[in-house]
Amino acid sequence: MSGASDDTGLLSGLLVVDFSQFLAGPLAGLKLADFGARVIKIERPGVGDLCRNLYLSEIDIGNTNTLFHAINRNKQSYAADLKSEVDREKVMRLVAKADIVIQNFRPGIIERLGLDYESVKAFNPGVVYASVSGFGAEGEWRDLPGQDLLAQARSGIMWLTGDADHPPVPIGLAIADQLAGNFVVQGVLAALVRRAATGKGAHIETSLLEAVLDFQFEVLTTHLNDPDRKLPRRSGVNNAHAYLAAPYGVYQTSDGHVAIAMTPVDRLGRILGCEPIADMSDPQSWFDRRDEIKALLRDHLAHQTTAHWMERLKAEDVWASEVLDWPALFETEGFATLDFLQRLDLGSGQSVETTRSPVRVDGDTLTSPRPAPAIGEHNAVIDREFGLDG
Repeated sequence: MSGASDDTGLLSGLLVVDFSQFLAGPLAGLKLADFGARVIKIERPGVGDLCRNLYLSEIDIGNTNTLFHAINRNKQSYAADLKSEVDREKVMRLVAKADIVIQNFRPGIIERLGLDYESVKAFNPGVVYASVSGFGAEGEWRDLPGQDLLAQARSGIMWLTGDADHPPVPIGLAIADQLAGNFVVQGVLAALVRRAATGKGAHIETSLLEAVLDFQFEVLTTHLNDPDRKLPRRSGVNNAHAYLAAPYGVYQTSDGHVAIAMTPVDRLGRILGCEPIADMSDPQSWFDRRDEIKALLRDHLAHQTTAHWMERLKAEDVWASEVLDWPALFETEGFATLDFLQRLDLGSGQSVETTRSPVRVDGDTLTSPRPAPAIGEHNAVIDREFGLDG
């Protein structure tokens, strides 16, 4: 099944006008495009989305970085200078026909352009309008730069990763951007359901900070309901979750690593032949003596191979896994069965290999037939189709 903007997609017939840049907003547009919506990306002439030149590495494909290709596949590009009265009028006529609008300008900028929700609603009352900010549209952090690492820093999440003696550790992915983009899609889809019933549009808002706070709902709820408001205590040995007891963590073997999740410590000791923990049957001790237990396991597991330990753990249905890097993952039958990679043809003998949507519909995967567009690649087509030249 194709995620193209045609009659095979779940969102076929819906038009998205996307003013966003970098990650959070474009990710939302990507997900909607994968479901069949037509996404028109508004970009500055000659410059485009600044993400085009935000390089994650030295890899360059068609004068554009791999990140831009990955997050803007299956979209169309319309180049317009929003400070130009002529271009802005064209864009407004396009927005008037949009089902969904996405923007992630800093608070105040979209209002100055006359393309904020209240302005758009006046001439497109059924629009589902989505705004993503760094730290919300109000308050003392309103005008601060909204960037993933900064949102992680303010959210408290950095104190959950790493061992007890480590400094605050960021998660090695742009989680704030990616979570916020997915939350936008949730809100947009819910608003579309209501619009189908009532005809009423909606303004969907989220921020990078709120996305990371929501990501911590499990541990924040534990903290908020602790009478003493105790802070989470990271394990000093192989920390993987500040609130979970031993053996939860990742352990080095003689040739790799194994991850062990929630398992009774005494049972695990018997399965692995680790006598010092085989009689630790009191669940309270699994937290109180967490570092001691983990240290004993660490020393025990280091003397045999990953395959040796996984054979024992799998035989007893213990929640455990070998730890794979990407090359090892790609070689597994399990990964091959997922059919999770796709190659996009850029023409002129160039292509991009990337991931597909993680969602299946009626058993079919959602793949993209189109790579990310060049700046303004679709101006002529869109001008003609929507009558923007007249």
